[in-house]
Amino acid sequence: MEHPKDILKKFWGFDDFKGSQKEIIAALLEDRDVLALMPTGGGKSLCFQVPALAREGICIVVSPLISLIQNQVDRLRQLGIKAIALTGGIPFGEVVQLLDNCCFGNYKFLYLSPERLGQEMVRERIQRMKVNLLAIDEAHCISQWGHDFRPAYLECSKLRELSPETPIIALTATATRAVANDIVANLKCNDPLVIKDSFARDNIAFSISRAEDKPYRLKQLCAQLEKSAIVYVRTRRSSEELARYLNGSGYAAAHFHGGIPKREKQEKLDLWLKDQVKIMVATNAFGMGIDKPDVALVVHYQIPDCIENYFQEAGRAGRNGEPAEAVLITNKTDEQQLKSQFLSVLPDRAFLKKVYNKLNSYFQIAYAEGKDETFQFNFNAFCGTYGFNSILAYNALRILDQHSVVALTESFAQKTTVQVLAGKQQLFDYLEKYQDLVPVVQTLLRTYGGVFDFTTKINPFLISKKAAVEERTVVRALERLAKDGIIAYQAKEHDLSITFLVPREDDSTINRFAKEVGKRHQLKMEHVQSMLAYVHNSAMCRSRQLLGYFGENKEEDCGICDVCEVRHQGDRAPLGIAKQILKSLAREKQGSRALIASLGHGEKPILRAIRGLLEDGKIRVNDRNEYEIL
Repeated sequence: MEHPKDILKKFWGFDDFKGSQKEIIAALLEDRDVLALMPTGGGKSLCFQVPALAREGICIVVSPLISLIQNQVDRLRQLGIKAIALTGGIPFGEVVQLLDNCCFGNYKFLYLSPERLGQEMVRERIQRMKVNLLAIDEAHCISQWGHDFRPAYLECSKLRELSPETPIIALTATATRAVANDIVANLKCNDPLVIKDSFARDNIAFSISRAEDKPYRLKQLCAQLEKSAIVYVRTRRSSEELARYLNGSGYAAAHFHGGIPKREKQEKLDLWLKDQVKIMVATNAFGMGIDKPDVALVVHYQIPDCIENYFQEAGRAGRNGEPAEAVLITNKTDEQQLKSQFLSVLPDRAFLKKVYNKLNSYFQIAYAEGKDETFQFNFNAFCGTYGFNSILAYNALRILDQHSVVALTESFAQKTTVQVLAGKQQLFDYLEKYQDLVPVVQTLLRTYGGVFDFTTKINPFLISKKAAVEERTVVRALERLAKDGIIAYQAKEHDLSITFLVPREDDSTINRFAKEVGKRHQLKMEHVQSMLAYVHNSAMCRSRQLLGYFGENKEEDCGICDVCEVRHQGDRAPLGIAKQILKSLAREKQGSRALIASLGHGEKPILRAIRGLLEDGKIRVNDRNEYEIL
């Protein structure tokens, strides 16, 4: 058996381990189970990769995200280590061949999704392998008390049955005490070594920035930036719009989300990793498994749905130990948007049953049939047929997916995109000749403002509703416009594929997990409330608040967060600044940007003075996000 330090030096070039890595590796090599609670950037992957390489046999790694699996497998292969990724969409014959390679081909790592453990063929082949270690990454997914519970993760417990003598390591960067206990119980860990490195990130300055003009505030933060940044947004559209805004303001930015084709994703990622693009505006999946230690700024442009997600994403700043910032930009409308997006659209049992029954009707599946059947699925058309709220219906489908009733695959290879190639006058002249196209074209232009300037993703179903015509009429109109050279048009026939995983049993299918759904809804509300409590708490050090949520008590303040900074500088700005603000507002209502520009005292003292005046009831914010005297 090679010495762990020699392996570390040989493949990764490091002279020694950090944090608890050495203790964890030693325990695994003594065949002891381990639960490792380590912060983002704490080097979790080395904790199982090094001991797996030290021993004969193969390490099985369960991970929730295909992108994360592929990233780690690619990295191992670059190091000359034989690794296989068993992800979705692989033909049956190829899966068999890959598993046989693991049995006989001297591979060191098999990465797979938890859903694969539900397949008898996979379990049967694992029993034939010489397994030296079982690793469960993102282990909080196994806990019903976790923020990202995935019922399929419960299949991980079968690994213990398949290889009972093999040590198991569960790893996560976001676990409360209840989640940690749940992980140990579900994985049937035997007297595990529980390692909890401090989650403290002493080099990150956490702050809440209240700004009525959020784009302007983001631009201010980017103006101070010397290294890389990540800006997290909630929607794909926001990522594209903010990236355009930053580029238009002179900052090199790119957008990143799940709807981008694989090759384009890699191109954008490479530009960011090589610092040719400084700012990545992305949805929340971005960053997992990506090794970029010099991120100096992480911005959350909206309030996240839970502290676990916020802390993990913010923790991608400053992994090199250098000073970094994690800023959450918010305003008075954010809180309502958060509740609207995450609480008011939680489907109840009755709605789940209705969606499931309508799915079966939509695809004409008979009772007791449908298992393993796959269909192309136009989600918008489905919602339109039955009058469903699209967000509520999508959340219902996600729950059905989580509980392995159906499997959803978003089809991003085919996009419906449009860009107007003709000039405005040319377009008007064209429509004079072809009046029947006017309703569709007018609706297109009113719905998608940038369609003259860049390739824009459109929803033909939405256009058909607004124009009061059938969707096929919209499609034919677009095809005609493209044929005549008026627009560039790329068609899409569907946006999802759906596979039915169990035979149709109507209500009894949902009843099996209906109580769990209710518990999950309650937990979701508690997560949102905890996140809002953090945003509103300006009396306690931000780092202490975050660590306290994970059961870690820290007596000393961090000294660098916004709360500590105000405390060090005095809770109130100089009285003279407040008087100047009142005098200025007496002349006219103004936003904070105008006050900062006109009074010349710098941003932070003016914002502190504004906050004090708001708390004292001397000023208020009007509907135009301007301050006015009460």
